[in-house]
This record gives sequence, structure tokens and C-alpha cells, in this order.
Amino acid sequence: MIVKHIPVKSIKKQTAKLFITLFIVFFASCDQGTNETEEDLHKIIDSWHQAASDANAEVFFGLMDTNFIYLGTDATERWNKTEFYKFAKPYFDRGKAWDFKPWQRSIIFSSDRETAWFDELLDTWMGTCRGSGVMIYLNKEWKFSHYHLSVTIDNDLMDGFLKLTKEIPPGDTAE
Repeated sequence: MIVKHIPVKSIKKQTAKLFITLFIVFFASCDQGTNETEEDLHKIIDSWHQAASDANAEVFFGLMDTNFIYLGTDATERWNKTEFYKFAKPYFDRGKAWDFKPWQRSIIFSSDRETAWFDELLDTWMGTCRGSGVMIYLNKEWKFSHYHLSVTIDNDLMDGFLKLTKEIPPGDTAE
């Protein structure tokens, strides 16, 4: 029987190479979130607004997570995805929902880059509005989790606004 002597130094080198290879394979196979940039997220949010303008309900609602929540400008408007769809469907059916044009937006990512918060200013039929939202990265795609639309009011006009809203009971319309 011939016994070949393998130097200990060689065994340590081979073991180290094996561990490094396993380490690289393990972490390369892990889902490490998204590498999408802020610019990529701007494009997704812009496409969501464009889908409303084009009355493309499939794209508009398809970009929402199943647990999506929408907060509208009226105090009574807190809708889940299904409720928001029921509200919006007649607008989409007539061929144009609404046309909000973003002109300023800030985006912040979580440290794992799987959650993003944003706020934006929009030109709308109501004047300048502010939208804010949360997006989550699920199954390798971004989805809206939450969106809040609010009307902005210049501070100089606040007294008149407060007088107006005190005259109208919540839930009523000023017609």
C-alpha cells in the first residue's frame, strides 16, 4: 500500500477555497431585494399616473398590492383596493379617469431597498395637490401599498378655508 503524503498547507488551501466557493454560491443565490434606482421608481409612479389618464384600469390597478389603501381628498375616502376600484370604475369606463401631472417628487428607500416612501406635487383639476405613498417590492416587482392624495392650501388662505369647512357638515357637498 502506497500512502501519499499531502502537506497540511495544501489541505488548508483547498478547504479555504471550498468555503469561499460555497459562501459565494450561497449569497449569490439569495434574493437580495432590488437593484432598481430612484429613476426606475419614478418611471413606475409616472406610468401609474399615465394609466389613470389613459383609463387603463388593468395597468393602474395592476400596480397595486392586494392590501392597497387609498386615502382621498374627502375625509370619507379611505378605500381598500376593491373599494377604490368600485369608486373609480365608472371614470375608467368613460375613457378618461383623471389626469394628474407630477412636477416634483422625493423618494426614500428602506435599508433593504424593498420598501420606498415617496411624496409628490401634482398639477390637477383641483390645483396643486400632494400625493404621498408607500411602495413595496414583492415577487421581483414594485407595488403600491398606500397612496394619499391631499389638496394643498396656501397658508394665507387658511382662515377662509376654515370658515368654509365649518359651514359644511362632514360628508356633505358644497353644491
